[in-house]
Amino acid sequence: MASFRYRARASNGSLVAGVLAADSRDQAAQRLIASGVLPVNIDPVQSTGGLSMRHALRRIGVGGMQLTDLVLFSRQMYTVVKAGIPLLRGLRGLAASTQNPVLRETLEDVLANLESGRDLASSMARHPGVFPTLYVSIVRVGEATGTLEQSFLRLGQHLEQEKDIRDRVKGAMRYPAIVVITILLAAVFLSTVVIPKFEPIFQALHGEIPLPTRIIIGSSALIRGYWHLCLAGCALLVFALRRYAGTATGRLQWDKLRLKLPVTGNLAYQSSLAKLCRSLSISLHAGLPMTQALQVIERSAGNAWLAQKIHGLSTGIERGELLSKASANSGLFSPLVLQMISIGEETGELPMLLDEAAGFYERETDVALKNLTASIEPILIVVVGGMVLVLALGIFMPMWEMIGKAGT
Repeated sequence: MASFRYRARASNGSLVAGVLAADSRDQAAQRLIASGVLPVNIDPVQSTGGLSMRHALRRIGVGGMQLTDLVLFSRQMYTVVKAGIPLLRGLRGLAASTQNPVLRETLEDVLANLESGRDLASSMARHPGVFPTLYVSIVRVGEATGTLEQSFLRLGQHLEQEKDIRDRVKGAMRYPAIVVITILLAAVFLSTVVIPKFEPIFQALHGEIPLPTRIIIGSSALIRGYWHLCLAGCALLVFALRRYAGTATGRLQWDKLRLKLPVTGNLAYQSSLAKLCRSLSISLHAGLPMTQALQVIERSAGNAWLAQKIHGLSTGIERGELLSKASANSGLFSPLVLQMISIGEETGELPMLLDEAAGFYERETDVALKNLTASIEPILIVVVGGMVLVLALGIFMPMWEMIGKAGT
């Protein structure tokens, strides 16, 4: 599908411009006419090497849309709507001032769609990579109910809290990741550089090499002689696991395993439930029906096992069950949170108590983050100690034997 840059006249006579994706110039013209504007000029966008390089960088996450940019945009849109600035003028100002090229191009396309008669939510929905489904749904409700200002305020707060949790989790995982990578590099260095220096000494034992030493020498020879096959085997294993995780069953099993891991699983589980409660709270505050809110959250869960549980909640609600009963059947929430949901239904303050539940899970996440380093350090110490023990036994045992023979 190619891209076409167009200029057209809206029904009020104003000139609109933008970029449209279509298979041909005729199809682009038909789409413009169907949207209510009369095309004046349609030209194909010429792809360049720089543009291709830019898209390639975005595919690997360089220069793409970040959560920080969406938080800032939500805050700015809240200010624009609250100040009474016309939406088109406010979006033009934001598009001209943003430093992110992806967001700038997106806002330019949103502007073009607004000028052609679309509403803001529908214009944003054309860019799912920038505006998530939940984001678009809340903007749509805000437009329909005249509460767009509050919608952007809640979205900004929600995304900022989500970013804060995500940053803290990444920060807590940075230290263990560095230690594990260092251990692997040290193991490779010892196997390829240090162990070969001792081989002539070990050969002097004439077949009386201890078992740990033979294992170390064999591993070192395997890595040095067949390193390309080792890399190919690792790559093949990663490819096979990714293919399996790409299937529905594999993705479900992998996502469930991620939440059941001994140390990091509880952390991921608590942060996921905090996001779920916060998303449901903001959706109900915005006026989304319960089932629609759960369906939107299910699509943006990011975890197949959790999405399956949320689907069970939605199914229970459609059968006429209360959220408290459907939640109890799902086994997702703790008894305290189930009581909060039940009280929220009884008092009509469910969105507020869901927000409190999100705060509860965020505090649990904080505790898990604080204990993460203390929990992982013993495991790392055991791993490092095991490596040192194997190397010590493998290198020093034959030396002790040689010293013993020399003494006799």
